[in-house]
Amino acid sequence: MQTPQPNAGSPAPEARPEIDQLKLQMLMQQIRDNQNLSLAVIGGAAAAVAGAVIWAAVTAVTNWQIGIMAIGVGFLVGLVVRKVGRGVSSSFGVTGAVLSLAGCLLGNLLAACAIVADQQNMGYFEVLGRVDFRTAIDIMVGTFHPMDVLFYGLAVYYGYRFSFHQLTPDELASVARR
Repeated sequence: MQTPQPNAGSPAPEARPEIDQLKLQMLMQQIRDNQNLSLAVIGGAAAAVAGAVIWAAVTAVTNWQIGIMAIGVGFLVGLVVRKVGRGVSSSFGVTGAVLSLAGCLLGNLLAACAIVADQQNMGYFEVLGRVDFRTAIDIMVGTFHPMDVLFYGLAVYYGYRFSFHQLTPDELASVARR
């Protein structure tokens, strides 16, 4: 079997620098020493609430419950957890995933309240003020659609996936063999 050869006119692939494993281990330890799970939880929770409020606002303006907003909540939470937590441990991914799901549930609840307020000619905060825990559960069960599982699943995935610190080009250059 013959090995395919690159076209004469195509550029040569860039050579990847060789990584010094000792330098990489030292860099990863430095990153672990500077990660902050408490800040990630606080920032991620704030992002989950902000995403839920945006979801409800979009629903109130459009009069349409848009499930794809869940993906945006997951993405937002993951990015904030990454930025403020600067973590590489699995706990950061779990934090992003859990807070993304919480943001989706809150977003769905707030969006349903916006729809009820519009249908009943009531103020949004008036409706929200009447919602206790049992009513919230009833609303979530009553408005559940099987497609929600897909959107919530994607939100959890993105919340997890985007919660980890990514090595910057400068960090990668610092661990390359010279």
